[in-house]
Amino acid sequence: MKNLFFLFAALLGFSTATCAQKYFTRTAHIDFYSHTSIEDIKAENNSGTLVIDAATGQIEVACTIKAFEFEKALMQEHFNENYMESNTYPNATFKGKLENISSINFTKPGSYTTKATGTLTMHGVEQAVSVPVTITVEGDKITGETRFVVNPNDYKINIPGPVKGKISEAIEVKVKANLAQLKK
Repeated sequence: MKNLFFLFAALLGFSTATCAQKYFTRTAHIDFYSHTSIEDIKAENNSGTLVIDAATGQIEVACTIKAFEFEKALMQEHFNENYMESNTYPNATFKGKLENISSINFTKPGSYTTKATGTLTMHGVEQAVSVPVTITVEGDKITGETRFVVNPNDYKINIPGPVKGKISEAIEVKVKANLAQLKK
């Protein structure tokens, strides 16, 4: 009976430790910016989903394309209908792994720099990517941030000739997520 108690206590401790190692948000801020001499285009999305498994380094990010908001309604309409075809390709995702996960202490305040390597899927096209990531720990608050460049051609996003000069071939994407421990 004594051994059964210790086994139960050990399993309970393992279960709690495993659950405490995942961090999650449904409010990741994702924005992109296209700069040309003709026009600047910026859009924001505050409903990205992000999960990090602190034990394995696995990371997943997803966002709904139609959730991007633009300053001008016409830009948003063209983005969804003509470029991203968001009825056909409603989401963008990243699935990968944080490198050197053992060097990130999710319980110790500090700023940790690493890379996330994996697959970015957008407009029905998968591309292998590696992006810089900064994880900041402040008490029980975990923040993840990245900034990288996407080329629409890499994802078969066609830009019609008349507006080609208005959209950059190098679109800056930024992601910032305030994460909380995933509780089961």
